[in-house]
Amino acid sequence: MAKHYSSHFEPRQEMHTPDFEIFYYEDKTYAEVEMHQHNYYEVYFFLEGNLSYQIGEKKYPLKSGDFCLIPPGIFHRPIFHGNDIPYRRIVLWLSPGYYQKLVALAPDTDYGFQCSRDDSYHFSCDFSQSQIVFDKLLGILEEQSRDACFRDSMLTCQMSALLLSINRIVYETKHPSKKMPEEAPLFSKLCDYINLHLDEDLSLDTLAKEFFVSKYHISHVFKENMGISLHKYLSKKRIYACKNMLLAGQPIQEIAETYGFDDYSSFFRAFKKEFGMGPKEYREAFSPASFPKIS
Repeated sequence: MAKHYSSHFEPRQEMHTPDFEIFYYEDKTYAEVEMHQHNYYEVYFFLEGNLSYQIGEKKYPLKSGDFCLIPPGIFHRPIFHGNDIPYRRIVLWLSPGYYQKLVALAPDTDYGFQCSRDDSYHFSCDFSQSQIVFDKLLGILEEQSRDACFRDSMLTCQMSALLLSINRIVYETKHPSKKMPEEAPLFSKLCDYINLHLDEDLSLDTLAKEFFVSKYHISHVFKENMGISLHKYLSKKRIYACKNMLLAGQPIQEIAETYGFDDYSSFFRAFKKEFGMGPKEYREAFSPASFPKIS
């Protein structure tokens, strides 16, 4: 998850654009916020802080990776329990017109907010789920900052993908599987384990010991389900995790060491191969520090 990103507190509660606005920021000192409501849809993704969130009459304690879906006209506010740690979050605003455009393209897009209209505003994620939501939010932030062809169409696709991913989490929360965890297929277990231990040793030998199966069987299962080798999958997952840490302001050398790169040159080569530019250049181009801020 992102850490150590600071931005300025700005008490704006109205949209300045006709479609959507998205903001990623941190406050190290903050004032109480009164109950308020607005005429647009809000996706609130919590990263860090010592607070609860009140929506309507309910108050929800928050942990990293939680999100709230707040429809138009619903009163809400953060309730701070101390300012000993930074308050970090990503906030997405969607105008009613833009939201209906997304729903027209894919009716299932409305599922999560339909559930929120039944007073189900707050949802908790496991590590894997929160990484999916966080990565899609960062993808929208990055695309918004680009001056590239098909930008608006790309943003529409990314926004739909974000909301549908959120809706899948909402659905699974409301319809938990009756299958016991130990009955889950080996491939699902492997993916969950990888997401939780991405910065650790994930060699075939290590996974074989963890799951009590041969490393050849793990290799076969992974290639059959993903179409690529475990090694290539891990490389992709780790380089995208590096990208997220890079945009969050982590030192580049620390990022490289966290995800097992022996030296900066090997990290540089892997990063440039994936994203078309080096880590420093990428940070300068897409750092959230250059994005607008909101309250």
